[in-house]
Amino acid sequence: MPTVFFSYSHADEALRDQLEKQLAMLKRQGVIETWHDRRIGAGQEIDQAINDRINSDEIILLLVSPDFLASDYCYDVEMLRAIERHNEGSAIVIPVILRACDWHLAPF
Repeated sequence: MPTVFFSYSHADEALRDQLEKQLAMLKRQGVIETWHDRRIGAGQEIDQAINDRINSDEIILLLVSPDFLASDYCYDVEMLRAIERHNEGSAIVIPVILRACDWHLAPF
């Protein structure tokens, strides 16, 4: 079953939660699983946990907003790696525009 990775700014956490609710039926039917950084367990190293998932999950949702584009971590680490995996055919990247922002020149 494919796992969906949420790449997002913490400023958009409430919108991420709403999107995850919209995917609930796909989760119930066993079509997908979802993962985001709030599922990192106590004692786990944050960067390593995120790195492991962004390098293995099959679907990566980029939750795009002004905060996402302003975040060095979201943009330079998560998004660029997601685009690399998409270009090599090992993941599907889907940008989801959460809030109005200047995303037109972004690499996705």
